[in-house]
Amino acid sequence: MFDQTTGAIITRQSQSAFRALLIVLSMLLGLAAPALAQASNPSGLPLPRFASTRSDPINVRVGPGTKYDIAWTYVKSGLPVEIVQEFDTWRKIRDVDGTEGWVHQNLLSGTRMGFVTPVLANAEIPLRANRSDESSVRARLGPGLKVTIKQCDGEWCEVSATGGEAGQRSATYSGFLHQEELWGVYPQEEFD
Repeated sequence: MFDQTTGAIITRQSQSAFRALLIVLSMLLGLAAPALAQASNPSGLPLPRFASTRSDPINVRVGPGTKYDIAWTYVKSGLPVEIVQEFDTWRKIRDVDGTEGWVHQNLLSGTRMGFVTPVLANAEIPLRANRSDESSVRARLGPGLKVTIKQCDGEWCEVSATGGEAGQRSATYSGFLHQEELWGVYPQEEFD
């Protein structure tokens, strides 16, 4: 057989050898894929994933290292962030507004936090006593309220929230929210 694009003569024997080489290469690349994935993901944890800020203040940088400029500073701890990329000990994070930057891994915690995100603007979400829309309401949570996410089953999340009226003592409420009404957990994600 004559290959018109390269001008080479291809025999049946060389075609078989070429196919065998392709099979061996694909097997090697298949074995190398986990190693390549590990190299691009130093922690070995899935990406993207949610975490929270561990301390305050936290400088968020434009690149993975202290030589990069500070883009902004978090002044509160316990804020939910999404880890979207890893480089050595640095994590590229995304906040609820979609803004991205880099922080050192030691400044993040695995504690799951979230923000209440009602489907309707300025709506309040009922915090239910159980995983049911018919369950009693423990509190009404406004948009942007920070909650601690204890567990999710793919439909409901158990959360706790602290809040209160201005000038009054804060109260902590625990209960269940629909998973899609939280930023800080993925759709159908399950964990406890």
